[in-house]
Amino acid sequence: MSIEIPQLEAVAQIIDAQSFEKAAERLCITQSAISQRLRQLETQLGQRLIIRSSPPTLTDAGVKILKYYRQVSHLQEDLLSNLAGNGDDGEASIAIGSNADSLATWLLDALMPLLNNGKTFVEIHVDDQDRTHDLLRDGTVVGCISASAAPIQGCNCIPLGVMTYRCLVSPDYKQRYFPKGVNKESLLAAPCVEFNHKDDLQREYLAHYFGAGYPQTRHRVPSTESFLEFIARGFAWGMVPDVQSKQWLKEKKVIELIPGNTLDIPLYWHIWNLRTTLSRTLTEALRTEAAKVLLPIPSHM
Repeated sequence: MSIEIPQLEAVAQIIDAQSFEKAAERLCITQSAISQRLRQLETQLGQRLIIRSSPPTLTDAGVKILKYYRQVSHLQEDLLSNLAGNGDDGEASIAIGSNADSLATWLLDALMPLLNNGKTFVEIHVDDQDRTHDLLRDGTVVGCISASAAPIQGCNCIPLGVMTYRCLVSPDYKQRYFPKGVNKESLLAAPCVEFNHKDDLQREYLAHYFGAGYPQTRHRVPSTESFLEFIARGFAWGMVPDVQSKQWLKEKKVIELIPGNTLDIPLYWHIWNLRTTLSRTLTEALRTEAAKVLLPIPSHM
């Protein structure tokens, strides 16, 4: 039994486009044709691959098929690039997962060597640093930046460095909410801000330094740039990485709630062990840039 690439591509496009109609447009075929490719593959494998919901979702078998297709596509692009000799005629694409703070601060600088030639195209998927692993497991991305040091089967794990977070507030905010000092009760009563429902940094800070639960009132601002601005305007306290806040601290737009109380989050690069030219180049670019902006990961982490 052999699986045809157009059938695999149909699965990937349906999931990427989040609809059969848009997937058919991307492949320049009719909607009935893409449905037929999917049915043929499901019949051939004897398993359902996609749940016909809105949007379509993968079954467990579909996750394996999508991951296989991503790997085959990555290897094929590497082969074509190598056959082209100097690579001038070859184009390549790569999907990676990243936490929002890395994307907003240092990731684009790391990608510049790959993107400057205009022949490499990147698709960045953003999720919490504790959850980007899931994007790698289900085949959505080739590699991901993660806070987990646990290697995934078939992948390499490369340490990048530590991203240090500080609890920041505006001077007015600190005076308004903590006139008698910071303690467990006053901090729980003061409004905080979180990036999204997956953001656990504020909870971790409270647990680590105060043995507390979660604030009674909290805002949600799903924008890295606006997150810091929200704090600077005195609306809340929140955890911000040093690579983003250094200048704001220097200009005293924000201050540390309790100087020296930090959270150190180690970051690792996980990538499929395919040994392609693009994956090696990407990995080296990330390691080089991360070494400039992140602290080394201590041996005990």
